[in-house]
Amino acid sequence: MSMVMNMAKVTAKGQITIPADVREAIGIREGDKVLFVRMDDGSISLRNSSLEALQRAQRSFSGAATEAGLQDEDDLTALIKQVRSERAKQGSGPCE
Repeated sequence: MSMVMNMAKVTAKGQITIPADVREAIGIREGDKVLFVRMDDGSISLRNSSLEALQRAQRSFSGAATEAGLQDEDDLTALIKQVRSERAKQGSGPCE
């Protein structure tokens, strides 16, 4: 379902001010970067690039913990300690 939220005017330099209700709806603040994504139907979608990157990372790592045999936070902590120990033995310093 499509819904027009607001309108913005393009300046001579090609700039626009994103209306406050649109900024709030997609969670962008001063200094954030936005993505313009061409959809399959030809429309353009405006997205919060930070949120988009986080969602991509979450999708990429989906199921990785289960595949690695991690069942809880204690398993994750043990894995981190193991990796740090291995890196220290290799002389590459602590993993941060």
